[in-house]
Amino acid sequence: MHVEGSVSALTDEELLASHDTTDFGVFYDRHARTLLGYFQRRTGDPQAAADLTAETFASAIVAQERYVPTGAPALAWLYRIAARRLVDYQRRGAVERKMQRALAMERPRLTEDDEEMIRLLADDAALSLLSELPADQREAVTAHVVDDASYAELASAQHTSEAAVRQRVSRGLGTLRRRMGGRA
Repeated sequence: MHVEGSVSALTDEELLASHDTTDFGVFYDRHARTLLGYFQRRTGDPQAAADLTAETFASAIVAQERYVPTGAPALAWLYRIAARRLVDYQRRGAVERKMQRALAMERPRLTEDDEEMIRLLADDAALSLLSELPADQREAVTAHVVDDASYAELASAQHTSEAAVRQRVSRGLGTLRRRMGGRA
């Protein structure tokens, strides 16, 4: 266990490798909002995003005992767990919803304020990640992915080739994937 003030100076890898619940709490505080945004963007459902975030951290707490730093970012470890929870959710989703309807069961609903907060966190997390990209990549990714502009439209507006725009989008998305612990 670490002294209260020194915990915040530890890396994610050090926090997980300590196998201490207080250190895990710091790791949770650092990444819960971003993970919630990750799930919100993928499911479009604030309730599912909240459930998947809780499931991911519950799995991470159990797996923390086996965590050994490998040189890969600890955040990549967390997002591997998150990706598995998302696949499980997608796989079981249809069956679970059918069973809930058949048994007249309902999961506790989030309030409208909670749902709106989760949507805002998803937007905030995405904007935070985008803000770290070089300006040309940030603009290309935002225009193509967020605003749904075509490569041809962007090339015309930026007085450049479609290949240049594709390269900016590709590089920007690759950087974002690496920062979120995915494969580039």
